[in-house]
Amino acid sequence: MMGSEVAHDEVKGARLYRKAAKQGLAPAQLGLGWCFPNGAGVVQDEEETVKLYTQAVKQGLAKAKYALGECYANGKGCVQNEEVAAKLYRQEPLQSYALAQNALGSCFTVGRGMVQDHGAAAQLYRQAADQGLADAQFTFGDCCMLGIGVGHDFFDAVRYSQRRPGRR
Repeated sequence: MMGSEVAHDEVKGARLYRKAAKQGLAPAQLGLGWCFPNGAGVVQDEEETVKLYTQAVKQGLAKAKYALGECYANGKGCVQNEEVAAKLYRQEPLQSYALAQNALGSCFTVGRGMVQDHGAAAQLYRQAADQGLADAQFTFGDCCMLGIGVGHDFFDAVRYSQRRPGRR
């Protein structure tokens, strides 16, 4: 029932995030960073997002590494740099974080920021798929169907393409 008893107030939420972020709390830096590209309670500012995510990354917050990687991959708030994005996705503990695995798989698929490697991409998609990430399940199903990075496997292609969160 998180938040069900409280009125939705983006400005107040951003103000509270800012207060905690100024005290150096990495989750608050990440949360406030999320507010800026969306204009949620603050003036839209993608560069401020990058600054906040960078602060949280320096403290080792895994989700901030993924979020900052997405900024660099898409050139949001910074100059697009696929090598930096790929480097962030590869860091511990992101190697077990489904969204980062899927993003890194995409980097390997097209050789974005690294040497193209379909085998490594398929392995990452499967790891993310096994954690329930729907996009990765679909993509790994395609890998199996087309034999990209793995052998042709119609059974796995169907099985992964039809998975839904919570179903195995």
